[in-house]
Amino acid sequence: MTPPTADSRLVALNDWLGEVLASHRFTLAPASADASFRRYFRATLNAPHPLASQASTLIAMDAPPPMENCRSFVHVASLLRAADVHAPQVLAQDLERGFLLVTDLGTRTYLAALDAASAHDFYIDALDALVRFQASSRADVLPPYDEALLRRELDLFPDWYIARHLRRTLAAEERRTLDRVFALVLANNLAQPRVFVHRDYHSRNLMVSAPNPGVLDFQDAVYGPVTYDLVSLLRDAYIEWEEERQIDWAARYWEKARAAGLPVNRDFGAFWQDFEWMGVQRQLKVLGIFARLHHRDGKAGYLQDMPLVMRYLRSACGRYRELSPLLALLDALEDRAHAVGFAS
Repeated sequence: MTPPTADSRLVALNDWLGEVLASHRFTLAPASADASFRRYFRATLNAPHPLASQASTLIAMDAPPPMENCRSFVHVASLLRAADVHAPQVLAQDLERGFLLVTDLGTRTYLAALDAASAHDFYIDALDALVRFQASSRADVLPPYDEALLRRELDLFPDWYIARHLRRTLAAEERRTLDRVFALVLANNLAQPRVFVHRDYHSRNLMVSAPNPGVLDFQDAVYGPVTYDLVSLLRDAYIEWEEERQIDWAARYWEKARAAGLPVNRDFGAFWQDFEWMGVQRQLKVLGIFARLHHRDGKAGYLQDMPLVMRYLRSACGRYRELSPLLALLDALEDRAHAVGFAS
């Protein structure tokens, strides 16, 4: 087994795995990075174990309470698997200490595998899995993606991107402009039909696997706007596709969703507008989160992904008259940021 280290939680996780796996020997190695307090380790077994069937590796999760909640991971994993979506199977759990042992979905993310030739097949698989998950939706099973939560996410933009990252204090009229746009965006988001929402359905959380895709990082799932996960997938912060492909994949999703009886708008043009307005909410939120990850958590790598997210945001704002005040504000912020050297 892995020798003890100064990391007390890793030592405790190692001891717990020793109890779960009994006499089977194993080694632990970091499995993936995460933007939260969770850590993942790959346990390589020296011999087959009844828990693992024929698998030679398993994933151990360290999710320290009270910062993380393993119960939501276990709950959403069961919902995904019941919908025939390839999520990890929970093999053992210690919810009080925040330890889980789950099946290993492999090491190759969509982000690592995607290229111009492979993208279509991978995205069709991801769209099919998304429709299956959404088609299993039921009210009162997951927390609501309600106005309070959507608004808290929007507030990350002024609090972290503008105030902390750009070091800018909004003038009173600028703040009123932002509040008016936020109200319009929220009205659109809240008017959309509701389904199960993974909430981070993108290339870093989808694994190339059989069946494809394997789905990870779903513990924050909610019940909310039908376009949210599609935005996460097609306007991914980590990889960009030309808009023609985005529209093609969105149309294919829309057709699949209608065939599955999902409550998408019967007019694709109206559906696409909902998609774009939902994207504005997510992109504002993501800019705030990336700024927070850098300034609070010391994770500077996310700064390189800000320009793509900003391009998505500016593009959508430029297409809708109601969002033009936000575009003007972004222009003013960008000019100011370049002047003082804090542009993303």
